[in-house]
Parts: sequence; structure tokens; C-alpha cells
Amino acid sequence: MPREQLTRLTGKLNGPNCDDDDCPNLYRHEGRGSIVVQGDLYEGFAVPDGEGLVEIPEHILREAIHALGW
Repeated sequence: MPREQLTRLTGKLNGPNCDDDDCPNLYRHEGRGSIVVQGDLYEGFAVPDGEGLVEIPEHILREAIHALGW
């Protein structure tokens, strides 16, 4: 999925990616109506091939919800 189709919802909206401890980040894919997560992989248990787990602090989710106006 091309990055141009993603709207960043968290962190420094106009800044570089994942510096100054502003990760993980959440993005909205407008065309698909989905949320894309960028962050460290969580390895607490195995998931099926092609899937992954990302651990997201609650305050990051709250920031994204605020950005979406929900």
C-alpha cells in the first residue's frame, strides 16, 4: 500500500518518522477505511503467517481517536 494513501493520526504529524520517542504511530487508509499500525513487534505468542502483533500504549489510541473526532 503506497504511503501517500495514509494519513498519520499520532506523533508529530509533519515530522520525521519514529524519532524523539513518538512511536508507535497509527495511520488511516482513506481508500480502505482501515487503520495501519507502525511500531515494535510484540512476540508474546505466535500468530499465523502473514500476520503480526504490535503493542500500542493506551495514550496512543486516545490520540488517534481524538484526531479522528470520534
